[in-house]
Amino acid sequence: MTTTEWITDIALLLIVFRQIKQGRLDAKFVLLPLAIVSFVAVKYLHSIPTDGNDPALIVSLVVTGAVLGIGGGIFTRVRVDGRDVLIKAGAIAAALWVIGMGARMGFQLWSEHGEAASIARFSVTHHITSAQAWVAAFVLMALTEVVTRRRTPAVRTSPGRSGPPPPASLSLTAPCRTGFSPPPGPVDNPLPPRRNRRPA
Repeated sequence: MTTTEWITDIALLLIVFRQIKQGRLDAKFVLLPLAIVSFVAVKYLHSIPTDGNDPALIVSLVVTGAVLGIGGGIFTRVRVDGRDVLIKAGAIAAALWVIGMGARMGFQLWSEHGEAASIARFSVTHHITSAQAWVAAFVLMALTEVVTRRRTPAVRTSPGRSGPPPPASLSLTAPCRTGFSPPPGPVDNPLPPRRNRRPA
């Protein structure tokens, strides 16, 4: 691994400590990890292979990234404080982030320390045509996890999910269920007055 790869991978892992500490759901929360992953994508994602089972490998890891990201967003505590949305990652959310962001670094270290032949045999057996397929799969997995991980808390606090408004208090002048309001003032009796009968 190059120095740049070490820096970017460790930076992505260390973001978990910022998530554990309660903070605002703002642009910095979204843009910092997205900027790091985008830098990695521009630097290493030169193409997306489409031969053999390369697309299946890429799609499977992208789906994995989405599951990790959505799961991390679900297990993140969200609290509204006035106009601010405060978030704090729980233990499960932090673990999912470390798994997703550490997968690429772990795979690369694994391949560089004696397991490159095993990966090559696996690739031949499953018709994965090039090393670029693995690169694309892990980069897109990380990008997908970052986007879904950041988007899920925002969806949870959207106005459409705040629940129905409380029912209005009832009053004499409030519309009844038929859609009509009672007329103002006293109500006239439509029946004629009853006459008292004199005894015979």
